[in-house]
Amino acid sequence: MIAVVQRVKKAKVSVENNKISEINNGLLILLGITHTDTNEDVDWLSNKIVNLRIFDDANGVMNKSCIDVNGDIITVSQFTLFARTKKGNRPSYIDSAPNTIAVPLYELFIKKLDNLLNKKTFSGIFGANMQVELCNDGPVTIIIDTKNKT
Repeated sequence: MIAVVQRVKKAKVSVENNKISEINNGLLILLGITHTDTNEDVDWLSNKIVNLRIFDDANGVMNKSCIDVNGDIITVSQFTLFARTKKGNRPSYIDSAPNTIAVPLYELFIKKLDNLLNKKTFSGIFGANMQVELCNDGPVTIIIDTKNKT
């Protein structure tokens, strides 16, 4: 799994001009899932993200987590994170997981975030053509790959 984690002042996901999800202070997560991802990747990544100390403390130092600031989260499926771009100009998405693998892991990831934050998190619609709006705070953008844990 690859996650692009963005600290946001606000974020919104729409499909066909209909608002699906909206948050204020928190995280927007773009989540890519590959063939070899497992429930263990979901556990590790969800724990890592909610505990990332990327929110400012009283001294303006990034020392607080999403849990600490009671932040909200929107997760958006993003199969293009596994694009291969070495050959030619048209990316290949062969490394992205098929829906039979990706959908259950995506849904489990969202449930894990809900449990870890002890509140409902938000999401886009898996596989939909979504419009994502955000106000990146900082900007702070972190890329996490579960295959690079050590």
